[in-house]
Amino acid sequence: MKSTVDEIRARFDSDVERFSNLQTGQSAAIDAPLALELIAEAAAATTPQATRLLDVGCGAGNYTLKLLEALPGLDVTLVDLSRPMLNRAEQRVGAAGAVSIRTMQQDVRETELGEQTFDVIVAAAVLHHLRTDGDWERVFSKLFRALSPQGSLWIFDVVEPDLPWLRDRVWRRYAAYLESLKGPAYRDEVLAYVEREDTPRPLVYQLDLLRRVGFSAVEVLHKHACFAAFGAVR
Repeated sequence: MKSTVDEIRARFDSDVERFSNLQTGQSAAIDAPLALELIAEAAAATTPQATRLLDVGCGAGNYTLKLLEALPGLDVTLVDLSRPMLNRAEQRVGAAGAVSIRTMQQDVRETELGEQTFDVIVAAAVLHHLRTDGDWERVFSKLFRALSPQGSLWIFDVVEPDLPWLRDRVWRRYAAYLESLKGPAYRDEVLAYVEREDTPRPLVYQLDLLRRVGFSAVEVLHKHACFAAFGAVR
């Protein structure tokens, strides 16, 4: 059985300090600092006149902080399951110069985002919690509708290899990466967490879905083993 929404919320409620570090907050995700930089650069280059940012699954606010460096003076909306994460993100984002901050403690599947409400949307290490194909299509459609014309969506997440023979090799490579960080016990802990909590989809599945719900262009910024940074323009 996969973790429930309440179980996921409780885990993040107790992990605010770790996720408040720009460099090490997502150490279990391969190339997380690089993805952070690439997404901020891509958002600023693709949507240079952006004034309204939505951060889905914002955690402690790392992606919004990086976006504010590239696009100063944003009106920011933060969505997360965890109230402690939202409180920390609001504090940090406010100190970094956001013009306004709105927080929403909700599951993105249940959140009303409106029509053409945002110029940039980021979703980092959150969409892998979607469970069914219906969830994926409804959320991608919702994010598309919430973007202004020419607005952009940027995602960093774990992705499931599509080919069975490749899947085994990629996950072995990820296991070796985790062991190199903190040893076999840490490797086993993270892999057990992924098995219990995550339901990632292949990168190509997500790119195809972005096109299907209406995005005019999609782009892959970076892929390494089972992690990818990518985006789309409305």
